[in-house]
Amino acid sequence: MNFQELNLMPELLKALNQEQYTTPTPIQEKAIPVILEGKDLFGCAQTGTGKTAAFSLPILQLLHKDGYGSERGKRSIRSLILTPTRELALQIDENIKAYARYTRLRSVAIVGGVSQIGQERALEKGADILIATPGRLTDLINQKIVDLRHVQILVLDEADRMLDMGFIHEVKRIISGMPKEKQTLFFSATMPPEIAGWMESLLRNPVKVEITPVSSTVEVISQSLYFVDKSNKQALLQLLLEKQDITSALVFTRTKHGADRVAKGLNRIGVTAQAIHGNKSQNARQNALSNFKNGTTRILVATDIAARGIDIDELSYVINFNLPNIPETYVHRIGRTGRAGHSGSAISFCEAEELPYLKDIQKVTKKQIPVVEDHPYPMTEGSVPASSEPEKQRGGAGQNRSGARGAKPAGQRNRNSSRPAQHAKTNGGGSQERKANNVLAGNGQAGHGQADNGRTGATNPQRGSQRSNSSHSQRAGSSRNGASQAQRNARSNSGQA
Repeated sequence: MNFQELNLMPELLKALNQEQYTTPTPIQEKAIPVILEGKDLFGCAQTGTGKTAAFSLPILQLLHKDGYGSERGKRSIRSLILTPTRELALQIDENIKAYARYTRLRSVAIVGGVSQIGQERALEKGADILIATPGRLTDLINQKIVDLRHVQILVLDEADRMLDMGFIHEVKRIISGMPKEKQTLFFSATMPPEIAGWMESLLRNPVKVEITPVSSTVEVISQSLYFVDKSNKQALLQLLLEKQDITSALVFTRTKHGADRVAKGLNRIGVTAQAIHGNKSQNARQNALSNFKNGTTRILVATDIAARGIDIDELSYVINFNLPNIPETYVHRIGRTGRAGHSGSAISFCEAEELPYLKDIQKVTKKQIPVVEDHPYPMTEGSVPASSEPEKQRGGAGQNRSGARGAKPAGQRNRNSSRPAQHAKTNGGGSQERKANNVLAGNGQAGHGQADNGRTGATNPQRGSQRSNSSHSQRAGSSRNGASQAQRNARSNSGQA
């Protein structure tokens, strides 16, 4: 199938041709016709599968057919796209501007963390499509700067992340100011029970489009796991960067201070690295991301707040310096690689305190992560889960680019458990999303990957403490119920990045 067969108007096809889009991805192929029919939609697809074009293209076509504001500056906001982070909002706006270049439709992005003056001026010129983070949008609504009474199409993008970051109440208040009769498009990469309930309350007879198994990982991403003591993680990271052909990598840590420590440690040994997280200024975040994209910086160290906002089609490696305490976050992290049909590798370090997180990740993804056993820094502080494979294979720091040589599957259980290992096949797809090579700056556009609460220089309030996270993560040898409880309590710390 090609985009012409989706009955898109010539103006959009011309823009897509300029962007070198030829074949729609599965989510685009299934979602675009449904949206063009005016139906509500729930789309569940992995990150990197082309969701932005899947909702942006039909929205542009529907609004184009509906006409424009009668005068300059008199346009009504007819479509609202809500997204959890500044980076994602800016990337969506960039994509929409590219798709709409041959129409008269206007889009504006508003995010927190910067002065709102530039955003006010952009809104005064008129906007057909508004892309926003919940915090700043709530502020502008309260100041009566934004009017949502004419919204015809609402998009909730990365809904599971908005739920995790505590935006659900703000989103509900925002929706209350819109017409009841509107088309709602709900997109999420994962499908936890909370999302299912939220979806049912917002959508009317929705068409459900699920491209891959819920919470699955992309097949083209080769995964590997190293059991290592916390004190040796930095040394193992340095060794991998020295021994393997890793020209660039995105490294994830659980905390802001951890990201800074890892970056400083790498710079001390001559590996160019920069950290990106919520405590960095807008200019610092933009500079770090730009340097990483153009190759000036070899390693970008990020917290989970940036997991949904970094879009680099040819990123080959993602390294989990710390395992996330929410299993779905693992899917989003490694989804930064293996995009647009390219292969990728995801390397994860697991210390003793993170064993419950590993168990939850493998349970949710229904996929065992192959373990690399032969490396200089094996775990000594905890009980490494028993492998389901009887034969040991050799691997370690000298493995190839795929990360697979010398690896064996990690068991779904530890030595104190009798539960069998779980296996499942996963499906994935490439992305044709527009490459975000240009970092937006100025005019009220905020930095990258930053959570937003609408106020200048502020970040989303944290919903827990690292102490709580640490205490629960020590239950490495707990029973199934104990591990699940640790995960539930640790969820409150997902904003710690």
